[in-house]
Amino acid sequence: MTDPERPTGYADGTPLDDADRHLADADPVLGGLIQRLGPLSTVEAGTDLFGSLILAIVSQQFSTRAARAMYDRVLGQFGGQVPSPAALLAADPDELRVTAGLSHAKTRAMRALAEHLESGALDLATLPSLSDDEIRARLTAVPGIGDWTAGVFLLFTLHRPDVLPANDLGIRKAVRDQYGLPALPAAADVTRMGEAWRPHRTRASMYLWRSLETTPIPVAG
Repeated sequence: MTDPERPTGYADGTPLDDADRHLADADPVLGGLIQRLGPLSTVEAGTDLFGSLILAIVSQQFSTRAARAMYDRVLGQFGGQVPSPAALLAADPDELRVTAGLSHAKTRAMRALAEHLESGALDLATLPSLSDDEIRARLTAVPGIGDWTAGVFLLFTLHRPDVLPANDLGIRKAVRDQYGLPALPAAADVTRMGEAWRPHRTRASMYLWRSLETTPIPVAG
């Protein structure tokens, strides 16, 4: 396919910001998306880290709308508020699972997270001061929290600027469609492609999701 011309501004005529200019210079296909879909609006960072992780767990393999509905049903079991880890552990897991429409695996993951917080094995308050790799390591030590969940937590809750959830189905679909690939690329191929987008892989991810008119997870307040 023929590379599109690198843009210097958005569709409304305003100049690209520094991050988008870097991405457009590094990747003409992404540059076309930026010109057509940009600029991106700012997403407010999540304020409740435990709530954001519960939402991320609930959102695994579900659309944003379905995940939000399940998350709201979880909170509904606790008066509409994000529960404390102790309160979540005190709740009947089967009742919570059935009422919220959760799988056994997601219910176990939520409880494992609460157990790690209660025991002190994981301290959410320290996460913002750690590197991306350190945060991934600490979160994925919790059974049921994998790389995707850790990645969207880094991206949407902590607003880290250089996160690429290469194993996300939406990202892979967008790469296939925008780059004219015959099939879904493997996560490893997306990762290799994303090396050109450093240090703005979060921004690139947001444009790829926007090209599908979707995002994988909302931010918990």
